[in-house]
Amino acid sequence: ETGSEDIDILPNGLAFISSGLKYPGIKSFAPDKPGEIFLMDLNEDNPRAVELRISRGFDLALFNPHGISTYVD
Repeated sequence: ETGSEDIDILPNGLAFISSGLKYPGIKSFAPDKPGEIFLMDLNEDNPRAVELRISRGFDLALFNPHGISTYVD
């Protein structure tokens, strides 16, 4: 609903997508909805984004993801 801000695709075909960026001066279509991170497996025949649950103790109301990157060890 709020669009994707960034995507990072791992070598194994898993994609992490950040969504819900709110930026001053730019209209937000969901101003009261916190940001989200989605996972998509691009190896599937019909890939679909699945929202990842964020662990307890994290202030979701302030979550405003701008970009995303991964580290592969």
